[in-house]
Amino acid sequence: MQHFYDGQIRRYITQMIRLMSNFSYKDSKGKLTQVPVMYGDLTRQVSSIIRENSENKLPSAPRMAVYVTGLEMDRTRTSDSSYVNKLNIRERAYDNEGKEYLNFQGKNYTVERLMPTPYKLTMKVDVWSTNTEQKLQILEQILVLFNPSLEIQTTDNYIDWTSLSVVDLESVTFSSRSIPVGVDSEIDVADMTFSTPIYLSPPVKVKRLGVVASIITSIFDESKGDIELGISGPDLNRFDDSIKVGTVSEGNDIDRDVNTDIESTVVTTTYKNYGAYVDNNVVQLVNKGQVGNIIWDELIEAQPGQYQADISRIHLTKLDTDSTITGTIAVNELNPRQLIVNWDLDSFPSNSVISGPARDTNSYTSIDYIIDPTKNNPTNLKANGIRILLLADIGNADNTDGADAWKASNGEDLVASANDIIEWTGSKWQIVFDADTVNDITYITNLTTNVQYRWDGNDWLKSVDGLYPRGTWRLSLDG
Repeated sequence: MQHFYDGQIRRYITQMIRLMSNFSYKDSKGKLTQVPVMYGDLTRQVSSIIRENSENKLPSAPRMAVYVTGLEMDRTRTSDSSYVNKLNIRERAYDNEGKEYLNFQGKNYTVERLMPTPYKLTMKVDVWSTNTEQKLQILEQILVLFNPSLEIQTTDNYIDWTSLSVVDLESVTFSSRSIPVGVDSEIDVADMTFSTPIYLSPPVKVKRLGVVASIITSIFDESKGDIELGISGPDLNRFDDSIKVGTVSEGNDIDRDVNTDIESTVVTTTYKNYGAYVDNNVVQLVNKGQVGNIIWDELIEAQPGQYQADISRIHLTKLDTDSTITGTIAVNELNPRQLIVNWDLDSFPSNSVISGPARDTNSYTSIDYIIDPTKNNPTNLKANGIRILLLADIGNADNTDGADAWKASNGEDLVASANDIIEWTGSKWQIVFDADTVNDITYITNLTTNVQYRWDGNDWLKSVDGLYPRGTWRLSLDG
């Protein structure tokens, strides 16, 4: 972490000293004298300095001393440490030569304020006096102000959300003398204990405010008519921002071609033509064929609206189904190149129907387990209609005696391949999805984990995983 120091605790101490300033007392001759205030407790060193290193000279009184006695975290006021508040600030233009503000807008900034840490600051105020009358005059002026607290302001910066606080009077000790009164010193000390709830803020991020978020171009055949001629009719397509199913080509500059009639074609370009790569619930930006080399703040700050963790959303369009998957997002604080997504399962593509001999028809779109048959025994799973997705081959046509755990009730061996889905009929395992023969896109959900999978003709993958080229995804910061 880079060094920083903003003097936050120092400002609270300074405000406390100012709070104790400008009090006065009236002596026997009616003369008003202001009581001086210093920082530091009555240690031997401080006392020696005040007495000018002489044992024959008493410390001057009355006076007050302010010092810190405690600083501890206030866990009752802690909140979400990952919360980030963003402010968009527009400055008025300033003429450095003429030393005056101009009548137009200047620079724009985005200020990111991180959640501050709450602490409780405890301070003591010692009131030194040479007689009881002095002490009473000073205490009466101070104590009447605290009923039970006073508000203080440490800065005049309007974007500082921790500038206001209060000072609470906790306790008062009237005298430091014992009875009988000692003779070592003429000074009597009354002390007051104050507590202040404070916040310590980390440095803020100040960034230039982005402007352009995306460019959308609608392409149509102008020969079919135009608005001026008043004959556009249904042949002149209005703006359409829906994603059309087409082909995707990947390279250093990820591109997308849409194979539709020209009058109904929509070409969408995302910010800086970034693609998105999804791995489970983590999304990373793709730039020039490289995954994860761009931080999300660069894109988020250029989007309209205000980013809010777990409220802002991402929308992904599957090219094979023309359906949109969505979920709420939050930038990974430990790795700003990652976007963490909480997926809306209702937005996932509909599962495919895979019929079977014993399974309930309402469960044709799901499986129960994903198992490596070479490492697991299915004996306890043999219930009518149970479905399993196999991770490896099991059995062989040339093997006359296969694994006993996978045999049918009549001793018949199971022969199945990796990626097959098998179902227990009550007497044997039967293949209901043959991966060697199915080339169509197929979706199923694992009921054990509630994760949806997608068959692409070669492998089973999590349905949301994969590359989303430019134009197939977008952010919605307002949620």
